[in-house]
Amino acid sequence: EVQLVESGGGLVQAGGSLRLSCAASGLNIDDYAIGWFRQAPGKEREGVSCISSSDGTTTYADSVKGRFIISSDNAKSTVYLQMNSLKPDDTAVYYCIVGTTWGQGTQVTVSS
Repeated sequence: EVQLVESGGGLVQAGGSLRLSCAASGLNIDDYAIGWFRQAPGKEREGVSCISSSDGTTTYADSVKGRFIISSDNAKSTVYLQMNSLKPDDTAVYYCIVGTTWGQGTQVTVSS
């Protein structure tokens, strides 16, 4: 059974940083692309970033380019999302996904 567990969320002031982790079990992340999505209150879930663990190819939403960095540690089966220069608009529940499996989400709140 594939499981994803996110961690690292919290409350931070605008301009601050957080690093989210997505620990995967039940699969070899080398074989998959893993993505981060977020959902703010009253809004639809949106894609944030994605990484192909096999070749390191990354993609980012325009809203986070230059501020967020996605990376993976295949030995630890973990994908990270380093979030810098955070803005109140980044406030959301952040989820990771591989295939059709979602994690439970981690709350990120950015105060102004």
